[in-house]
Amino acid sequence: MPEFVGAVDQGTTSTRFMIFDHGGNEIARHQLEHEQILPQAGWVEHNPTEIWERTRAVIQTAMNNANLTAADLAALGITNQRETTVVWNRRTGRPYYNAIVWQDTRTDRIASALEREGKGEVIRRKAGLPPATYFSGGKIKWILDNVEGVREAAEAGEAVFGNTDTWLLWNLTGGTDGGVHVTDPTNASRTMLMNLETLDWDDELLSFFDIPRAMLPEIRPSSNPASYGVTRAGGPLGGEVLLTGDLGDQQAATVGQVCFSPGEAKNTYGTGNFLLLNTGNELVRSKHGLLTTVCYQFGDDKPVYALEGSIAVTGSAVQWLRDQLGIISGASQSESLARQVDDNGGVYFVPAFSGLFAPYWRSDARGAIVGLSRYNTNAHIARATLEAICYQSRDVVEAMENDSGVHLDVLRVDGGITANDLCMQIQADVLGVPVSKPVVAETTALGAAYAAGLAVGFWKSTEELRRNWNEDKRWQPSWSDEQREKGYAGWRKAVTRTLDWVDVD
Repeated sequence: MPEFVGAVDQGTTSTRFMIFDHGGNEIARHQLEHEQILPQAGWVEHNPTEIWERTRAVIQTAMNNANLTAADLAALGITNQRETTVVWNRRTGRPYYNAIVWQDTRTDRIASALEREGKGEVIRRKAGLPPATYFSGGKIKWILDNVEGVREAAEAGEAVFGNTDTWLLWNLTGGTDGGVHVTDPTNASRTMLMNLETLDWDDELLSFFDIPRAMLPEIRPSSNPASYGVTRAGGPLGGEVLLTGDLGDQQAATVGQVCFSPGEAKNTYGTGNFLLLNTGNELVRSKHGLLTTVCYQFGDDKPVYALEGSIAVTGSAVQWLRDQLGIISGASQSESLARQVDDNGGVYFVPAFSGLFAPYWRSDARGAIVGLSRYNTNAHIARATLEAICYQSRDVVEAMENDSGVHLDVLRVDGGITANDLCMQIQADVLGVPVSKPVVAETTALGAAYAAGLAVGFWKSTEELRRNWNEDKRWQPSWSDEQREKGYAGWRKAVTRTLDWVDVD
């Protein structure tokens, strides 16, 4: 019996491969970054071929470092940056264009036209999403309308679409030699094209974007005993392994945090922040700017839904301090710099680089640093950057409580920024509830492994997975109520300064 499960975590800035044992403990990992391509303001792209090459490399390196072969893996799972859109030729395997990343705002005219034409309410009702630049549907339409020959190829059945999970699954299972063109409901629910009730592509929604149905992958359960296919002997694993798990990254983190009961929530701190609240088998329609999404579907069970608050820029704001401003040399230095001051000195930073996502959904917003005086230093800006991460999360928590009626007792957190002790303390202070981090902070990859392992009986039940979860650290709130509300009022005021900056047709 194989003793391990593998997971590919294809993220916005890097790809990693991790191997876990039955206790959910990390056995090995390898990670490589890929290029962020920024052709013009608001455009963000990745090279799909580079992502596939990085995926091959991280799998091979991690397996070699652990001295494992394909026979040691019971199953393989995939998790991925959602909404990032790849269109390629199924016959040649070549992408027609770079992957258009979830942060990209070039489709703002498409989104605003949908609202203007009265189609927005249909998309909200059927897909659980507002028309926004964030989601895949508009990106597919942009490629079809703007890249020569793609629409003709799509109508001929040659051009196919996938988020990065589908792109990698297709390549891992053979690519041009019989690659499987599939996805799962969590990724499909991020396109504006899937009906949340039927878990199938919706013809009316497809007509809004003029997308041929033949382009789209088959939707299969997130934890799939029938599998998404088998890795090829000539692939990076060097042998056959069942691909049985596929989850969008934020849903994977929810599974990794074992939020299997309605009312349980987690917040992932990555390039952006993503707070998900499990609502069970109930489809909760948001009235406060949140997304209704599929949380997971295990085998033949009914889908489990979630409310999600998606925040575009959090960890990438720290990267901006490093790469564009040059006031820190590494992400970890943001904490030591911010600790040089006791508070933000009146400075607020709203990092609306791609507009504002939940709960505002304002593509006309742009980033702003407000409240500056000659007293302020780069330490105040570093502190304001960490606070921005936390205040944006509070915006989402408040919307979530208004929609669901569930008051958060504790926030489970994961992702890279949870290593920043000061940021997590500020998060507890801003929310007024404890913040809890698990021993395995990379819950996104762990969730993909759990989905894959459940499908093949490596783990027998979600209760067994709950027993794997252990707390590493807890931060208790220390601010007074007055301090908390004064700080939040300043944040809300700062947000108003970012609005109506860009003219959207």
